[in-house]
Amino acid sequence: MGKLEQDFADYRARMNERVLAEDNRVIKRVYSVDSLAYAEDGSLPKQTRELLGLVASLVLRCDDCVRYHLVEARAVGSNRKEIVEAMSIGLVVGGTIVIPHLRRAVEFLDDLDGQAG
Repeated sequence: MGKLEQDFADYRARMNERVLAEDNRVIKRVYSVDSLAYAEDGSLPKQTRELLGLVASLVLRCDDCVRYHLVEARAVGSNRKEIVEAMSIGLVVGGTIVIPHLRRAVEFLDDLDGQAG
């Protein structure tokens, strides 16, 4: 696991625990729906859903979401070419404002691949 991935995983786990400790029904339900959307294959395979989540996250400019979907896309077998192609769709849909997020996504993907940035 690369440093960026480890830092992200640690932060995400720690803060999800804190958020869920607030014991708010709405927060818990949204977390549950999010998990259900990506948990297993449905009409679309999980790999496709993760790539769709990646595209949407780029368009919405959510770096945490992009990182999450990069990790998950890798975990379900997406290769770098598939991931970069998906990100290119996000760039086309989102426009040039997505470029800074694309840069950070490639840096994180390099970390996942064990490449120096």
